[in-house]
Amino acid sequence: MMDILAEPFPFPCERETLGLVVIDMQRDFVEPGGFGETLGNDVSRLGAIVPTVAQLINGFRAAGLAVIHTRECHKPDLSDLPDAKRDRGAPSIRIGDPGPMGRILVAGEPGAEIIPELAPLPDELVLDKPGKGAFCRTEFETHLQKMGLKQLVFAGVTTEVCVQTTMREANDRGYDCLLATDATESYFAEFKAAAIQMIIAQGGIVGWATPTGRILEALNA
Repeated sequence: MMDILAEPFPFPCERETLGLVVIDMQRDFVEPGGFGETLGNDVSRLGAIVPTVAQLINGFRAAGLAVIHTRECHKPDLSDLPDAKRDRGAPSIRIGDPGPMGRILVAGEPGAEIIPELAPLPDELVLDKPGKGAFCRTEFETHLQKMGLKQLVFAGVTTEVCVQTTMREANDRGYDCLLATDATESYFAEFKAAAIQMIIAQGGIVGWATPTGRILEALNA
């Protein structure tokens, strides 16, 4: 057992059951000229966390621990895209439409790929998910069980949407969840701050939160 210093109290975990989940670090969300910027967002906020996410990934790899990547994307025929999702958002450009990096959030298109700086290794799980949460219409939980993971560290984007949704779903399924606060980001600073407070409120109702440095210190101890 080891403890990682965190809020609202230390995060207890076993190395053998600990894994890292990196949420949706995709070109369309993070890079200039992608879908996120087309919607009027300041993608530099998301780009700024890339070195920290890389440090976290490398720390888990060096420790021989699991790293999982997710991508929010849909089948080319959009058969897994509900109208309720497609019909909301910016009316000028929607999921499946041609965008600056190919069709928006469609599997196989350049914009749906994980940014090169955080490219998965060949043996790392890359999970395509049609929803905000990684458990929605995927085999995510089956993979976690096969890998023997019970405690999950989370990084990626955006904090208040796909990251928080997946953490809440994981918590409901009995997983202990820790958010790396400087390895996650939102297009809106106030949304990130609020999401972190929601996660750690009431004695960690969703999970724990801590900077990357504390996680790496524990892994290296």
